Amino acid sequence: MSAQAILTYNTFLALLAFVALAGAATLTAIRLSRGARHSVFSGWTLWMAWAVALVATLGSLVYSEVIHFVPCRLCWFQRIAMYPLAVVLLVGAIRRDAAARLYALPLAAGGLLISIWHNLIQLNPAWEGGACDPLNPCSARYVETFGFVSIPFMAGIAFIVIITLMLLDTTGRSRG
Repeated sequence: MSAQAILTYNTFLALLAFVALAGAATLTAIRLSRGARHSVFSGWTLWMAWAVALVATLGSLVYSEVIHFVPCRLCWFQRIAMYPLAVVLLVGAIRRDAAARLYALPLAAGGLLISIWHNLIQLNPAWEGGACDPLNPCSARYVETFGFVSIPFMAGIAFIVIITLMLLDTTGRSRG
């Protein structure tokens, strides 16, 4: 893959992350303005969260398998949180199962915490300590779109959007 193609891919994913974040904020604003009982997107939040998890999963696989970026230790932990979300949210959406939130929220919250820590390490490499591989440090930034958007930053946005959608989800809840 050429350097220009990689730059284009990075920019596309960064913009997609911001669009997803803006979408989640818009849905939250709509929900708050219309009250807790009314939801214009009832039944769709699991599907939207699944789409976010799927894009994040496929995006990370393209980085490692096509572009050949070697995931660091913290990247692997973020993947451990994200990859099952793609399955849990798909099954929950297909079955319209409210319990999917119970499985998705802890995974997304854990992944978000790891993403935050990973971002902090990339901003402050001295915090890395000895936990990461010196040949593949967690402080390395393979991507730096717009001067601040890195892979763990995009993963963090994906986790935030999934958490937001799970908190907005009304699947199986009483609307009485």
